[in-house]
Amino acid sequence: MYYTRLQVLCDSEFSEILQAEISEAGFDTFMEIDNGFEAYAEQENFNKEVLQEILQKYSAVTPITFYQDKIEKKNWNEEWEKNYEPVIVNDFVIIRASFHQPAKNYPYDIIITPKMSFGTGHHQTTHLMVKTQLEIDHKNKIVMDAGCGTAVLAIMAAKLGAKKIEAFDIDEWSVINGQENAEINRCDNVTIRQGKISDLTFEDDFDIILANINKNILLQEMHQYAAYLKPGGLLLLSGFYEKDIPDLLQSASPYNLQRVTSHERESWVSLLLKRG
Repeated sequence: MYYTRLQVLCDSEFSEILQAEISEAGFDTFMEIDNGFEAYAEQENFNKEVLQEILQKYSAVTPITFYQDKIEKKNWNEEWEKNYEPVIVNDFVIIRASFHQPAKNYPYDIIITPKMSFGTGHHQTTHLMVKTQLEIDHKNKIVMDAGCGTAVLAIMAAKLGAKKIEAFDIDEWSVINGQENAEINRCDNVTIRQGKISDLTFEDDFDIILANINKNILLQEMHQYAAYLKPGGLLLLSGFYEKDIPDLLQSASPYNLQRVTSHERESWVSLLLKRG
């Protein structure tokens, strides 16, 4: 199988917003490089017109260059290991690779070995989600992780005492990788399947739903999150900017989902909602 690789050369201040924009075109994996980043999509599984619109839009305000080629799908661990450093969240959680031995003990130690999956903990949104999870009571709760990537959030939920975690992702590679990470962390109550929320069925309603995706998908799927959320349940969202919060609150309002709290990190935000 082959991937389309898009190399984006840009000023660092535009890197994160461009990654968010390009994810809307169908690219779902990103890797930082000198002078920009690389984005990956399954071969031809992206919107060329949207990509061209992004290039034209941002070329008007900053120097930006796109290079596109095709690469064979492979294990990215070797490249990733060259630059990977552990992530510390609130001095309570360490997200690390197996080859990193922490200098001290943390209450929650998560070992992640990403391949072509999003969610190593380095992106601001993953950090925000984990930070907010620490504020939520997971004990004996049933949890959904929508768009799980490497399954960091599902694993965090398990370590916080959740009874059952249902995770899923549209990418087969993420499912395989997430399962491996769950096994490494001895989280046998984490189940990971391939598909969208609209494709899957669930035996239980959920106490907590975690969705770190992007604004458009969150808006599209809000009614489905609400349908699977128990009364009094919590919906934790990220993958968008502070300016997007009003749109998400407007979308959530018809389902009696009310704002509890939010956190911000370098313009990215997490938003915690509760079903009344």
